[in-house]
Amino acid sequence: MLKFIRITFIVLVGLFLVIQLVPYGRDHTNPDHKVEPNWDKPETRALAKRACFDCHSNETVWPWYSHVAPVSWLVMKDVVNGRHELNFSEFDKPQDEADHAARMVERRKMPLKKYLPLHPEARLTAEEHDALISGLKATLGVGKPERRPSLDELGN
Repeated sequence: MLKFIRITFIVLVGLFLVIQLVPYGRDHTNPDHKVEPNWDKPETRALAKRACFDCHSNETVWPWYSHVAPVSWLVMKDVVNGRHELNFSEFDKPQDEADHAARMVERRKMPLKKYLPLHPEARLTAEEHDALISGLKATLGVGKPERRPSLDELGN
C-alpha cells in the first residue's frame, strides 16, 4: 500500500510539473489603457477599481497564483471573459453589457463569489455596495427593462 501511495504521489507531482508547460494562462499582459467611462464621481471609480477592475479593465493585477497551472487557466479565462463582457478601459469601443453592470452588482452576481476569498479588498460594505450600484447606474445607465408581453400577445 505504501508503494502505491508513493507512486501515486510521484505521478501527481510529475503531472503538476508537466502542466506548467501549457502556455495558456501565462500571457499576463494588460493592453494599453485607453478610454474610461465618464464616471459620475471619483468614489464610483474607486469602488469599481476595488471590486471590478481585475477582470473588467486593462489594469488587471496578476497575483502569484495566476502563474501556476491549473489556477492560471481559470484566472485567465475569467479575465478574458470579463474584459469581453465589459471593459472599463476601452470605452472607445462598444460596451454592450455596460448598462447591465449595476444590475449584476445589485443581484450580487458580481463580483464573483469565487473571487472574494483571495481578494478581500473587493468585499464591499452595505454602504459601499449601494454606492457602487448608484454610481454605476449614473455612469453607465440602467439595464434595459425586461420586455413584457402586450395584452394582445396575452390573448386578452
